[in-house]
Amino acid sequence: MYPYEFYGAEYPRLEKTRRLLVSMVEGMKDSEPGGRDVQQIVYCCSRIKRSESMKDKLRRYGLPVTLKAALEDVYDAVGVRVICSFSSDVTDVVERLEREPGIEVIIKKDYLSRPKESGYRSIHLCILVKETGALAEIQVRTIAMDFWATLEHQIRYKKRVGNDPVIRSELRRCADEIASVDLSMQTMREIIYNAV
Repeated sequence: MYPYEFYGAEYPRLEKTRRLLVSMVEGMKDSEPGGRDVQQIVYCCSRIKRSESMKDKLRRYGLPVTLKAALEDVYDAVGVRVICSFSSDVTDVVERLEREPGIEVIIKKDYLSRPKESGYRSIHLCILVKETGALAEIQVRTIAMDFWATLEHQIRYKKRVGNDPVIRSELRRCADEIASVDLSMQTMREIIYNAV
């Protein structure tokens, strides 16, 4: 079974949207503000949500399992993740994305300032890509946040053990420790930069 058959004739538009966003982020990476010895954007990755995953999401949200709902009622048929070195880079990159002329930010979800109950930290931009007219989501987070989110996703969603209180408590504890490490790394960076 073709993993993207749900999108039918809309698939090329989604693929074009994905390519445009990756190109935009790569362009930002190549034109980062001068005077830095560490890149703000370490890397980016992207995907088009697979058919079954999209259908599952629509069901979870109580939406009709239709192409129209997938393209108009949720924002992440196309997703791009931007991974940054430091937490201050996350906010800088988000501000740069918000100024990009090719996209319109519709919703900004700041899980960096207000983490989810699980401990998840990131900033999500739900956007409209003007050239294609498609909705998409860009997630921006640090390397450490991405490490936690990747493992949390595998533990909770792939294995369906999300309601175990011990797992929830440990995930939150790990998220808080990782946030503390991010803060320590940011502080050391600032001390080193200010000493030069």
